[in-house]
Amino acid sequence: MSRYSRQELFSPIGLDGQRRVRESRVLLVGCGALGTHLAEFCVRTGVGELVIVDRDIVEESNLQRQSLFTEHDVREAMPKAEAARRRLVEVNSDVAVRAEVADFSYRNAEKLANGATLILDATDNFETRFLINDVAVKHGVPWVYSGCVGSRAVCMPVMPGKTACLTCLLEDQPDTGGETCDTTGIIMPAVLQAVAWASVVALKILSGNADALFCKMLKVDLWTGERTGVDASKPQPDCPSCSKHEYPWLEGKRATKHAVMCGRDSVQITPGGEFDYSAARERIRGAAALATENDFLLRANHEGLTLTLYRDGRALVHGTDDIGRAKAAYSKLIG
Repeated sequence: MSRYSRQELFSPIGLDGQRRVRESRVLLVGCGALGTHLAEFCVRTGVGELVIVDRDIVEESNLQRQSLFTEHDVREAMPKAEAARRRLVEVNSDVAVRAEVADFSYRNAEKLANGATLILDATDNFETRFLINDVAVKHGVPWVYSGCVGSRAVCMPVMPGKTACLTCLLEDQPDTGGETCDTTGIIMPAVLQAVAWASVVALKILSGNADALFCKMLKVDLWTGERTGVDASKPQPDCPSCSKHEYPWLEGKRATKHAVMCGRDSVQITPGGEFDYSAARERIRGAAALATENDFLLRANHEGLTLTLYRDGRALVHGTDDIGRAKAAYSKLIG
């Protein structure tokens, strides 16, 4: 029997559906709790190519819910995308897995989405989700919105031109009261619920069964049992994205250059223009205590702060939520 025989025996998929899955290219944005499980789903399901985009490194607190990662990854300050790739190629060597250690932004979104059959949202913020929505609607790429926090999970399929998009239903970033996994916490069942929903939506789309989609924004609180469903079967006639073809997030009009990482006591600094990583590395070595260095980043401690510098010039300054202080540290160490 073939590797995918049990999946092929499921009549809605069959041999033809599995062939479609094999010919697909999936872009996964985010590689945390949702992302690691969705990445493993894609590889075990047998997609042709999986591109994983994530801006962060593996930390000890991730190990409670983020599969694929180990304590070794924490010690090595390994980028999540690369750590996931290394595990996944051992799961299924027939799937082409590519790691993009980067911030998914208006600068690279269209390039990364080019040729994608499906985009999977495994992010933790609505700025990135609206950016995914912009690039997906503009280029007609299906995507799956999913999320979880506390004991709650949410999921919605977006088929551009056929169903409602994220902007149709939300218009702008919702006021969540500051709730994130870092501030409110999260339990594993909420992660697994979101993964289950997103996975079955993805499988329907990839195998050619999009007509079997439940076109709703589904929400559930696994602790209280409360469930809701918002109709998302049709685009809104006045939607800026679907009807007016306006893409402010993709055009960079609403992008945040310097961002406080919710609940992390960290600030992300994104420089503009060209960046010389080698020169920056030498400046840091001369001014700070180097803590960790690998092929993707370096970490240095300086004046009570820890700076993680990526090869594209993006940096996370840990130990403060003051953007001014973080920018000053970046400028002092890197220029």
